[in-house]
Amino acid sequence: MHILVCVKQVPDTKIIKIDPKTNTLDRRGVPAILNPYDTHAVEEAVRLRARYGGKVSILSMGPPQAVAAIKKCVEIGADVGYLISDRAFAGADTLATSYALSRAINRIMKEEPLDLVICGKMAIDGDTGQVGPGVARRMNIPPLTGVKKIVEIDEANRKIIVHRKLEDGYEVLESSLPCLLTVEKEINEVPYSPLPNMIRAARYQPTVWTVNDLEDVERSQLGLKGSPTIVGKMFSPPKPEGGKRLTGTIDQQVSQLVDILLKEKRELLVQGGK
Repeated sequence: MHILVCVKQVPDTKIIKIDPKTNTLDRRGVPAILNPYDTHAVEEAVRLRARYGGKVSILSMGPPQAVAAIKKCVEIGADVGYLISDRAFAGADTLATSYALSRAINRIMKEEPLDLVICGKMAIDGDTGQVGPGVARRMNIPPLTGVKKIVEIDEANRKIIVHRKLEDGYEVLESSLPCLLTVEKEINEVPYSPLPNMIRAARYQPTVWTVNDLEDVERSQLGLKGSPTIVGKMFSPPKPEGGKRLTGTIDQQVSQLVDILLKEKRELLVQGGK
């Protein structure tokens, strides 16, 4: 079984700030990490390999330093990694990203067919959850989103059974193979990597492709040119203010509370009328 995991290197959002002048992410001094959801996707692929045999490949798109994210995947237990890196990919939104990844996947599949593609639920620097389903649509394979458990893979009949997370439980889905999964963090717990994996990851160098290494690519669908969505403005949400303490007798407190509620109602009506 050949499993491909699509991953992304992202800024650590616990540290990142927004530049008030440009309304863009200020990445200065912010460490880059492997997207946490993707970490669980890689771990699940490694577990499936242990269960069914086969190979785990990694694919990422990003600048040259994204090699570090692929090395982290090898440390978790992946076999091989591919990075597509080119200025032509710069500024890509989810639509252009899914197109570029699908072109790279086509090349990988020419070398070795795929049985399963796994992605994290979403990237923490975008929170859209659109790239995985976008890749599946371009590959013309079923997308199964929000997967919290892989129950079984029937290789003989080319079927997979999963549990898909819902707000009030889960649903059981069966799909044909190949298909694409986007997984939740709760699908597994990622253990500490064994020393041999860490040594191999430190020495490993992934295959790096530029846009010229991919076949049948329409450059108008790549990068900023192929991105129909634009971020007009980014801002930090206002910090919540502390509560207001009401004083006086019970009747006075009730009167104060009514005044506060009526004032907030009037403000909401004014805002709604703009």
